[in-house]
Amino acid sequence: MQEYIIIFFSALASLFIARKVARRVGLVDKPNARKHHNGHIPLVGGVSIYISIWVIYFLQPLWFPDFYYYITSVSLLLFVGVLDDRYDLPVTPRIVLQAFVAIVMMFSGLHLASLGDIFLGYPIGLGVLGYVITIFAVMCAINAFNMVDGIDGLLGALSCVSFASLGIAFSLHDKNELAQWCYCLTIACVPYILLNLGIPWGRKFKVFMGDAGSTLIGFTVIWLIILATQGASAILHPVTALWIIAVPLMDMIRVMISRVRRGDSPFKPDREHLHHILLKYGFTHSTALGVVLAIAISFSAVGIFADMMNYNQLGVLILFIACFGAFVLFINKLAKAGTLKENNS
Repeated sequence: MQEYIIIFFSALASLFIARKVARRVGLVDKPNARKHHNGHIPLVGGVSIYISIWVIYFLQPLWFPDFYYYITSVSLLLFVGVLDDRYDLPVTPRIVLQAFVAIVMMFSGLHLASLGDIFLGYPIGLGVLGYVITIFAVMCAINAFNMVDGIDGLLGALSCVSFASLGIAFSLHDKNELAQWCYCLTIACVPYILLNLGIPWGRKFKVFMGDAGSTLIGFTVIWLIILATQGASAILHPVTALWIIAVPLMDMIRVMISRVRRGDSPFKPDREHLHHILLKYGFTHSTALGVVLAIAISFSAVGIFADMMNYNQLGVLILFIACFGAFVLFINKLAKAGTLKENNS
């Protein structure tokens, strides 16, 4: 409990300090045709999470294995992310960096070596291909959390769902130190959510996460997932990981496929994400946030429950694919209805 209190107030203090510095150096988000907010908002959520990670480490240096490989990676992501937030870097250097931090992760000994026993109860090993798939998985996780940052409170809330879910999973398997690490990360996100939503200080102290924060969070989630699902000390089936990051992952895949079908770059920004469609349909901001959060919690709960009950992994994977299909149909239906509402108004 003591660690939670220290983490909360250190994250809160770092936000208030960092937002002042950000305004002076121009690290702010300006409204444009795609970003519908008022004023120049400091992009400092990632800085706060990063500082919190160091605070957790100084409080409990033995909680997180291979910390120096991890902190090297997130430091690089934060640095380039801040540059991207300030100067709007092209896609290529960001993708190269994501591949590089995946390689750093693999030097620590973490990589996707198995997909679990999804074929008639037999494990599917990846061999050398696992290293390539690890790089791809890291990129997917980073970009999934980056793309979902579209309305106030959403990225912070979905991050809490993933971190808390992993914490629960580690707790259920007596990995208490890693569980506490996950819970501390969850607590570290709360001050950001409060300021991002304007609670209780109002819009005057509003902050955004920025690419620095979303990439840091996405990488941290995939690091913890691989830690939980791979190797002799694995405590989760690999398929369970899909449920823990279901909403960011599903939304990213759906949007990127839609962009490619239109002939656009899969990384071209637009307003076709789930949260945008809910708002277009007529939901208020708070209702849209609640709907997405409820979906994410439900998916995580299903995944962890299925893992606890040790259900057939092929069946769990098929259920996930079916839910993905239902998710896409649901969003597409809302999108069409929202477009009709706009045309008739």
